[in-house]
Amino acid sequence: MSRQARILLVDDRAENLVALEAILSPLNQLLVPVRSGEQAVRAVLAEEYAVVLLDIMMPGMDGFETAEQIKRHAKSRDVPIIFLSAGVAQPELAFRGYAVGAVDYLAKPFDPWVLKAKVSVFVDLYLKSKERADSLTGRPVVDQLSAGLQAIEETVALLGRLPAVIKDAEAAQTAAQLAGSVGRLRDALEAFPGWAS
Repeated sequence: MSRQARILLVDDRAENLVALEAILSPLNQLLVPVRSGEQAVRAVLAEEYAVVLLDIMMPGMDGFETAEQIKRHAKSRDVPIIFLSAGVAQPELAFRGYAVGAVDYLAKPFDPWVLKAKVSVFVDLYLKSKERADSLTGRPVVDQLSAGLQAIEETVALLGRLPAVIKDAEAAQTAAQLAGSVGRLRDALEAFPGWAS
C-alpha cells in the first residue's frame, strides 16, 4: 500500500520514544513522537492517526487524563489507544486504561514483535477504511452521477419543449421549477470535493 498512516508516540522520556521509533520504523509509517499529554491532544486534533501509543506515567497530564481528553473530542474519539506502562503486576492500571477507552494495554518491558504486530493491525484497519472512503468519492462514482444528472437535465429540457407543456401555463411553470431544482442539484454536486476532474 502506498498510503501511509500516522502513529502517535507519547512518552515523556526521549529514550523511550527512540526505542518505539526503532521498533516501529520497519512498518514504514509516519511516526510522530511527542513528550507530553498536552502535545498528544493537540496532535490528534490537528491530524488523523491510525493509533496512539500512550505512556501512563507522565508528569503533568498523565496517560489516563490524556486518553480522556482524546476521547472527549469528536474528531479523535475513535482513534485506538494502546497504553504502555511500567506498571508490571498492577491489573488496576489495565482496568483503568480500558475504562478511559484504551483498546489494549502492554506492560513494560514488552515484546517488540508483539507491539509491532498490534500496531500493524490498527494501521491496516485504518488504511483499509481510508481506501473504502476514497472509493465512495472516487472518479467512477462521480462519473456515473454526472452521466445520470446529465440525462435528467436533458429529459427536463425536452419536457419543457413539449407542445402540451408550452400551451399549459401550469405545466410550463412546473417544468421550469423542475429545471431549477435540477440546476441547484448540479451546483451542489459540483461544489462537492472530488466532483471536478
